[in-house]
Amino acid sequence: MKNFTQIYINGAWTASHGTGSLEVTDSATEEVIASVPEGTAADVDAAVAAAKAAFPAWSALSAEERAGYLMAIHAGLDARTDELAETIAKEVGMPLMLSKIIQAGLPKANFAIAAQLLGSYPFEEQVGNSLVVREAIGVVGCITPWNYPLHQIALKVAPALAAGNTVVLKPSEVAPINAFILAEVIHEAGLPAGVFNLVTGVGPVVGEAIAAHADVDMVSFTGSTRAGKRVAEVASQTVKKVSLELGGKSANVILPDADLGRAVADGVGKCFLNSGQTCTALTRMLVPREKLGEVEQIAAATAAAFTPGNPFDPASRLGPLVSAAQRERVRGFIRTGIEEGATLVAGGAETPEGLGQGYFVAPTVFSNVTRDMTIAREEIFGPVLSIIPYDTEEEAIEIANDTIYGLAGGVWAGDADRAKAVARRIRAGQVEVNGGAFNVMAPFGGYKQSGLGREAGKFGLEEFLEVKALQL
Repeated sequence: MKNFTQIYINGAWTASHGTGSLEVTDSATEEVIASVPEGTAADVDAAVAAAKAAFPAWSALSAEERAGYLMAIHAGLDARTDELAETIAKEVGMPLMLSKIIQAGLPKANFAIAAQLLGSYPFEEQVGNSLVVREAIGVVGCITPWNYPLHQIALKVAPALAAGNTVVLKPSEVAPINAFILAEVIHEAGLPAGVFNLVTGVGPVVGEAIAAHADVDMVSFTGSTRAGKRVAEVASQTVKKVSLELGGKSANVILPDADLGRAVADGVGKCFLNSGQTCTALTRMLVPREKLGEVEQIAAATAAAFTPGNPFDPASRLGPLVSAAQRERVRGFIRTGIEEGATLVAGGAETPEGLGQGYFVAPTVFSNVTRDMTIAREEIFGPVLSIIPYDTEEEAIEIANDTIYGLAGGVWAGDADRAKAVARRIRAGQVEVNGGAFNVMAPFGGYKQSGLGREAGKFGLEEFLEVKALQL
């Protein structure tokens, strides 16, 4: 067990004002593997003061100078790829091979991307007699979740720093070890004191203090829609900018002329990635009613191949959930699905055989799900797929949009133009067409109650910039 006894403020490791600590658990073994300080509002005050003091000098650096620091962070993360992959596999439960590619690979890529953008992004443009200038907002509070912990941190911290802002980060207390590794890398990269600050703690204390702080100029939050509403409410009292990346209940529309084998297998995989602990997971599979039986067979066979097990076992394709609370929540949804009359095609609420230790849930597939069922409306955040039959293309689009969320979606069709036409009608921030690959440069964010603003690429950089017009 490793005890992290200090937080990172003003370029130094320092004691928290609080005396409590928070335990971090290995999701596969249920063993406590670390503890971190339970930070306080006083810690936030100190971190914000440091960030505010550091802002003038940091924002005045050239884009080239800031890019150099970002590339140094990229190099530091790259050198610790294996350590990060193993750490996050324990914290979150993603199988190690995927953790190395996704949980460790994407964050370091985002720091490099932010650095590269600084070489070409137009921070100034002439509009008539005005010089329109894009400049740093100020002190940015970043509040991040546990499911892709370092990736979500990087999507905020990298562009915020690139834009010339200073940062106060509160990582998830469930998976915080990776944030300490990042802080060590940032320290070694030599960022000026106060530019990056790390305060661990719980949302109702540290998160609320960040959102409410008068000297925090912007809050960027990723997490549940419920928590995001609270962040927006608290932040509104000081009229600061708020960026929110929240929940999802994404529909995957499979049209009648689609390659059913490819579409269903891909859709099951997109639902089960990271044990379903993915905000963009394609958890509602909409299929032609006449093909429901065939879809059920393919989905069941695909689910059977998602062997649950320890993330460090090469045979495992589905790791545990992040915590006991999350496991019980997901099992509750599965029981509700059965009670409300959905057809259980694969899995269920029982503990997978031989996995009595660890937060495991069986890969589960429901069919004959109707749009009003709980499992079709609530974000489950576990490996649970709902197959919903439809009769017409119009009905499929209507069902896809019949949700408070609008984060992601998918469309499969034999005719690519038809697939794109349907994708345009889905009210979501990103829609995969025939299994289109994730693009780290594309805008990431949602419609409706899935959030405000966009992350990634130049779109993510622009979220952290203020716009000023100089009338000449």
